[in-house]
Amino acid sequence: MITNNKPTLVILAAGMGSRYGGLKQMDAFTPKGDTIIDFSLYDAIQAGFGKVIFVIRESFKAEFKANFNKKLDGKIEVEYVYQELDNVPKEYINLNRIKPWGTGHALLMTKKNIKENFAIINADDFYGREAFVTIANQLKNTDKNSCNFSMVGYSLKNTLSENGYVSRGECTIDENSFLKDVTERVRIEKINGILKSENEQNNMIPIDENTIVSMNFWGFTPNCFEFAETYFLEFLEENKEDLKAEFYLPTIVNKMLKTNKATVKVLQSDSKWFGVTYSKDKEKVEKEIQNLTEQEVYPTKLWS
Repeated sequence: MITNNKPTLVILAAGMGSRYGGLKQMDAFTPKGDTIIDFSLYDAIQAGFGKVIFVIRESFKAEFKANFNKKLDGKIEVEYVYQELDNVPKEYINLNRIKPWGTGHALLMTKKNIKENFAIINADDFYGREAFVTIANQLKNTDKNSCNFSMVGYSLKNTLSENGYVSRGECTIDENSFLKDVTERVRIEKINGILKSENEQNNMIPIDENTIVSMNFWGFTPNCFEFAETYFLEFLEENKEDLKAEFYLPTIVNKMLKTNKATVKVLQSDSKWFGVTYSKDKEKVEKEIQNLTEQEVYPTKLWS
C-alpha cells in the first residue's frame, strides 16, 4: 500500500534529443538493455518514492509503456502524462511552432496527477543513489501545504561534457544553504582550457568550476502549481510571437524567490553525476555504470 508520505518522482522525458541524435531516454547503456531512467527508478524506489510520473510525447508512449510497465509492476505506481505543443490556451497555439515549451511547461502537465510532495528530474541525467535518498528524506519531512521547496545541487566541474557545450542553472546560495537565485546558462564549455559561460549579452565569460549548479533535480510541494500556472500565462503573453522561447523550471523558482513566496533549500550531493548530451558521451556513461555495477552499487540485473 502506497502511503501519502511517500513522495512522487516526475521524470521529464519528452525531449527529442536533437544534439544526441535520437531518443536518448530509451537508449541502452548496459548489456541488459538498461536505460539511464532505469537507474533513476531503481534509486528512487530504494529511497522510498511511491509513484513515478513520466512526462513524454504521445508519439512514443507505446515504446515507454512496453519498456517500463512490466518491470515496475508491483514495485512503484506508474502514470504517464503528455507534453504537446498545443497543451496551452487556444489563443496561444501557433501552428508554426516546432520547439517544445520547456521544462516549466512539462511540470504543469502533471498537476492533475499530484497531491503529494514530489521530486522532478531529467530523463537523461544519472544523479546517483545518495542524491535520491537526500531529497526523499527532505520531501518526507516537508509540510505539503507549505511553500518550502528544495533542490539537489552539484559542482559545475562534475557536470561537464567532454564533447561540447552544456546548459546548466547557475546557483547563488546564502550562508544558510538557501537558494537566492538561479540563472539558466544555455552554453557552458571549455575554450582554450578555460571554463566559460555565455552571459545575457551573448559574450563568453569565465565561470568558476566549483560553482553550484542545478541539474533540474527539484523538490516541490503541490503548492508550486499555483505559481507555475500564473507565471506560464505571463510568459505566454510576453512571448507569443517568439517561436523559440522556452519556459524553464528555474524561471518559476526565481519568480517565487523574488516575491518571497517560497524558499528553496539547497541539498548538495556528493553523488557522481553523469549524463548524455551528445552521442559521444555514451561510451563514458557506459563505463561509469559498469564501474558502479562492479562495485556492487547496482546488481547486474536491476529488475528481477
